[in-house]
Amino acid sequence: MRADRLLSLLLLLQNRGRMTAPELAAELEVSVRTVYRDVEALGASGVPVLADRGPAGGYRLAEGYRTRLTGLTDAQAGSLFLAGAPGPARELGLGADLAAAQLKLQAALPAALAGRARRIQDRFHLDAPAWFREADPVPYLARIAQAVWDQRVLHAHYRRWRGEVRRELHPLGLVLKGGIWYLVAGVGDGAVRTYRVGRFLAVDTSAEGFERPAGFELAAYWQESTRRLDAVLHQQTAELRLSPRGQRLLPMQFGAAGNRALAEAGPADADGWVRVLLPVESEAIAVGDLLRLGAEAEVLGPPELRRALAETVATLAGRYA
Repeated sequence: MRADRLLSLLLLLQNRGRMTAPELAAELEVSVRTVYRDVEALGASGVPVLADRGPAGGYRLAEGYRTRLTGLTDAQAGSLFLAGAPGPARELGLGADLAAAQLKLQAALPAALAGRARRIQDRFHLDAPAWFREADPVPYLARIAQAVWDQRVLHAHYRRWRGEVRRELHPLGLVLKGGIWYLVAGVGDGAVRTYRVGRFLAVDTSAEGFERPAGFELAAYWQESTRRLDAVLHQQTAELRLSPRGQRLLPMQFGAAGNRALAEAGPADADGWVRVLLPVESEAIAVGDLLRLGAEAEVLGPPELRRALAETVATLAGRYA
């Protein structure tokens, strides 16, 4: 571990130039005292680390010195596929590997390309979780990810809406969607199902392996699964009349479905209101979703949805009268 840390310290100085001891400590997730000891160790091994004193001081490498110790380990090479998602990489237990791989990659690049890579890193950032929603706690994610990689059977205790169950799973892949991790796994009857990782109550990895289904592709499965889910959820279509403000609210509340509805809207009337057709879920869920549009929308149909909304609004009016 210390050898890895010394190499990371050396690559940090090579890639970024002068850095203070607190800056190095923060990057390496160690104490400042440990940085002092590591710098002394590098110097004793012949690496020309110079210490500049004063307010603009810090540690730097002697002019012209570069190391070529940039070979990637298997874990570091694999972690590069998560280079745009440092948060998920940490959740998978690959945070340190990703940081080390990025440092080695920068050190191996020509100066111009290394500078471009640093500018991209400084200017673009991926934040996976949705707004105003904390990500699920996923204490078993790293263990599940290892089982996915090693093709090991999982014995899992899982919390469903209808209660808790125990399952023997063949973990086929992990998907991060909207800041939430999902496990795609085979079950005993040969079917493939999706599990929310934050709902696992316990997970044990078996020494037993399994064979992946022939021709299974994670991306294709996920695309088809989300298509089926969308078809199941959106069982009916609501006809709405929207004010100009309601037209701005629709994409915010209903996402892509709202955008598609607006793109296919009819012409605006004299007051700027338009009619749209919006896919909605079951009546109970649709009433709650449509109420978020407030007085900026009127449900024209289907009649049963209009009645349900009118009854809910009447109940609210009586409660707040």
